[in-house]
Amino acid sequence: MVGRDQAAPPADQLAAMDLTDAVQNHAFSDRVLIRSIVGRPDGGAGLAGQRVRAAGWVRTGREQGKGTFAFLELNDGSCPANLQVIVDAGVAVLSKLVATGTCVVVDGILKVPPEGTRQRIELRVEKVVHIGEVDPAKYPIPKTKLTLEFLRDHLHLRSRTNTIAAIARIRNALAFATHSFFQEHHFLYVHTPILTTSDCEGAGEMFQVTTLISEAEKLEKELIKNPPPSEADIEAARQLVSERGEAVKQLKAAKASKADIAASVAELNKAKESLSKLEERSKLKPGIPQKDGKIDYTQDFFARQAFLTVSGQLQVETYACAVSNVYTFGPTFRAEHSHTSRHLAEFWMVEPEIAFADLQDDMSCAEAYVKYMCKWLLEKCLDDMEFMAKNYDKGCIDRLRMVASTPFVRISYTEAVELLEEAVRGGKKFENEVEWGIDLASEHERYASLYN
Repeated sequence: MVGRDQAAPPADQLAAMDLTDAVQNHAFSDRVLIRSIVGRPDGGAGLAGQRVRAAGWVRTGREQGKGTFAFLELNDGSCPANLQVIVDAGVAVLSKLVATGTCVVVDGILKVPPEGTRQRIELRVEKVVHIGEVDPAKYPIPKTKLTLEFLRDHLHLRSRTNTIAAIARIRNALAFATHSFFQEHHFLYVHTPILTTSDCEGAGEMFQVTTLISEAEKLEKELIKNPPPSEADIEAARQLVSERGEAVKQLKAAKASKADIAASVAELNKAKESLSKLEERSKLKPGIPQKDGKIDYTQDFFARQAFLTVSGQLQVETYACAVSNVYTFGPTFRAEHSHTSRHLAEFWMVEPEIAFADLQDDMSCAEAYVKYMCKWLLEKCLDDMEFMAKNYDKGCIDRLRMVASTPFVRISYTEAVELLEEAVRGGKKFENEVEWGIDLASEHERYASLYN
């Protein structure tokens, strides 16, 4: 899977560039990010002649000139495009470099390739600093296009593919933009609990968090290894306590020395402690603890039922009533048995709360946020979005531009139902019946959006 072609930049962009800029090393490394080379408007041509250290993983490699040199397409994950690297046979053993997935660090000079090639810049290697070899027969991520289902079986390597890397960069950009938007509009970021005892107004099925099961399994294993005491054991311990007690009485009656009495009392206390432990252990039973026929959650970690949160809304609302404008942005969980794109077991949710505001204010915030996200992707992640448009969704960029530049139409619930009822009278068929009072289904929302 190789990066997209790098088209020549417009003349006005080239004219505005300072092509004498020196390439910058990464802040915490002696290498140069590939994005800082090929991501320039001139495709990196203005950096020709500069010495750099590049590092990454080989997407594709091939030996040429009867084994005298090799071409490598190197990618470090900083962008979807690759840097073409040329290595002569006198510099390194080419067979160790060309396999897909090989990790390499190289020093070399950036040069403009011959005319007619798609690259605007390439790296001529002077020294191979490091090679992390792979076995081509075993490496599971080939250079051919792979299905997402296949990548699920190779989670530790899937981020080396164009698709997963692009999704990671897009999600990173959206998360950063989310914080930027709310911080620019004077919202306070509140960290709400992931573990909670609240079901947040019945927002969805919840994953329960408990230590009862693990504790029950641990107890069961321990009881098998060390069975609980029998009635005979407990009775013998009681008899010993009685004997020790009688011995203490006799010593006191005989006015024995304090040392003898103290020693006898110590033996009595030891016998009582042993009896107490035996009685406590005799009460242990395998399985989850119950009380009155129900699970006894007082024995659980929090002494009550606890769950993974479905929403931070309830907690963040309390902050809104103290510091006015707040938002929470974190993982939420839903234990719903549905396998659709709208039902995820885990996802990150943005939840803003505004004090002293009405519904119109809330809608204005939502509209501004969505437009901000769309513009951010177009400005910061256009190369990744172009990859997604080319391979998965041809209209995604057009939709981003449309949403970013088009005012949102606002209608009331009643107006929406009337619109749908008019559509039904005109022959439109919906799977879900339309009447005032229903929760609008996805099909209703889609129709209303398209109509407006």
